[in-house]
Amino acid sequence: MPTSVTRTRGVRITDLARLAAAWAASTVALIVTGALVPGFSATSWWAYAAVAAAAGIVGLVLRPLLVEISARVGWLAVLLAALLGQALIMYVAIRLVPGIESTPWTAFAATWVSAAVGTLISWTTTAGTDDGLITSLAGRTRRPQPVTDPEVDGVLFVQLDGVPFPVLQWAVQSGGVPHIRRWLASGDYTLREWTPQLPCTTPASQMGILHGTVDGIPAFRWYDRELNRVLVANRPADARVIEGKHSTGRGLLCDDGVSISNLFTGDAARSLLTMSRVEVRHGSTQTRRAFAWFFTSPNGFMRSFTRTVGEILKERWQARRQVKRDLDPRVHRDWTFALLRAVTNGLLRDLNTALVAEELHRGTKSIYVDYVDYDEIAHHAGMFRPESLASLDGLDRTLGSLAQLAGSAARRYRLVVLSDHGQSQGTPFADRYGQALGGLCAELMQETVQNVDASVEGLGRADSIAGDIATGGMTGKLAVRANKGLAKAQETPAPEDAAADPVVVLGSGNLGLVYVRGDRRWTLQALEKEWPALVPGLAGHPGVGFVAGIDEDGRAWAIGSSGRRNIATGDVEGTDPLAAYGSHAARVLLRALRQPEAPDLYVNSTVDPVTNDVAAFEGLVGSHGGLGGWQDRAVLLGPADLMAGLPERIEGADELHRVLVAMLESCGQRATERHAPPGGVPAD
Repeated sequence: MPTSVTRTRGVRITDLARLAAAWAASTVALIVTGALVPGFSATSWWAYAAVAAAAGIVGLVLRPLLVEISARVGWLAVLLAALLGQALIMYVAIRLVPGIESTPWTAFAATWVSAAVGTLISWTTTAGTDDGLITSLAGRTRRPQPVTDPEVDGVLFVQLDGVPFPVLQWAVQSGGVPHIRRWLASGDYTLREWTPQLPCTTPASQMGILHGTVDGIPAFRWYDRELNRVLVANRPADARVIEGKHSTGRGLLCDDGVSISNLFTGDAARSLLTMSRVEVRHGSTQTRRAFAWFFTSPNGFMRSFTRTVGEILKERWQARRQVKRDLDPRVHRDWTFALLRAVTNGLLRDLNTALVAEELHRGTKSIYVDYVDYDEIAHHAGMFRPESLASLDGLDRTLGSLAQLAGSAARRYRLVVLSDHGQSQGTPFADRYGQALGGLCAELMQETVQNVDASVEGLGRADSIAGDIATGGMTGKLAVRANKGLAKAQETPAPEDAAADPVVVLGSGNLGLVYVRGDRRWTLQALEKEWPALVPGLAGHPGVGFVAGIDEDGRAWAIGSSGRRNIATGDVEGTDPLAAYGSHAARVLLRALRQPEAPDLYVNSTVDPVTNDVAAFEGLVGSHGGLGGWQDRAVLLGPADLMAGLPERIEGADELHRVLVAMLESCGQRATERHAPPGGVPAD
């Protein structure tokens, strides 16, 4: 792939070949359907071929009308269009072609039998690739909208959520990601590693990447002293509060950008499936339109249905295989995760690609999209497990598809690929030691503790879909109910429970946070006076690498079982508790501790010097949040010319933000920044 994607125009031989292949597949599917469905027959196979051709022509006329009406009416109309739209197209085609016998009901049945057969033929002839989807999307965007500044290059930022640099590097060397491998081998692209800050989480990294700051986000979820409650970054209402505190109107996407499937907007003019902009009462017409285009295509609904079912069955088989092989480490993988995996790694991937295709068609200057496939699976399966690596191959195919779609876009595009953090692996803390971190703190403090350690990252991603598609009427009510159900799964006790639970303990990967409720931050001396067994008990636990906090003089300390370190000066008493975590550990930990939102105590698990294993304070085998392992080793892949002159070391997502802004400037962007008051969120 070249360093920029050149636009193509006109009808190509490959387009004609795809059209002929699609016509042949539809003809064969109709012949098979005629043999299977009573009441649906033809006088000759030429009649079936004519119906297949007529259905394609009728679809070109009717499908845009059905899509636009259903997208504007609501989600129920989208579902009806998906179920009945293709049947209507097929019935009209049948009525236009002589020699076909059918009724409206047999046309409906024939539509879905034909779609199933067509999907099977398509999957067989393309070896299971995404060619069918890409052909459909490319055909829809063949005539891009004109732009007023074609000399300005667009930039497509693709986030491969949670992919560690060593894993991608190994995949390239093993030949597992052919598109990325070819791009690197050609010299057109360069692969670099960057170091996320502490915490190594999506909220902190995306806030840094999109808005240029990592301040005020101490973990994936944390106790807010001002609000006296726990904030969860992937809860829409909380995400809006968090972004409202940090947005300046000059984020990464402020110059005619769009945010797709992210936590925050980056001050984009438009945001789709973005957590901080999800509003249950006002669904996104553009999202529904993308769904409608996909589902009303001949094989779109069947593709989605079969992929969803296949993903669930595959997950259940892979989970059982781990148990049968007695793999270690591993966690229990239930049906809830199987369903979430089917949504995030099937439906959401296709929807993201469809939405990106629309933005390429419009010539949007900067697009930032998050694909969560690898992160979601590695959380439950592990970093190097076959299913995780298979999802990485799927992401590579998606990158190839996006590059192909960009070839017919409204402007020339540059593709920049990055991950927001890496992952580490290991048996969860509670499974290894028979006690959760919250239980350990309660025992040491002799206090009632609110323990928050349930994994909710995947639930939040499903929540964004339920919220974004919601609208008025029946489907709006259904989506609202689904949204409330997902939110309930992420709930934490309300502020009125503060008296019953004076201490809040949260898990964020292998990083634990201990807060004493109230509006002040407790020092190490104050904690020692009130609960003398807490700090030494935590530091001496075999699963804890260090605890960190500040003293009465404002000095930051990391405390281990056999020593402590003044983080600012580097002075060590006894054994350095940070020695096992890398030379950058003191810098990123000091930065995190200096934030007013930091907990009274950070607790970081041990890291095994042989296996690199950590112990997550959540029920996850693959985790990120703290220090140890590969969770703070992230990916940056971009065109060689844009990557030239980068800093020798990129540490922190805010530093990466400056690098990406420089890329936009090199492409001629950032000329018309929108401005919003500090702390405000720009309107859609």
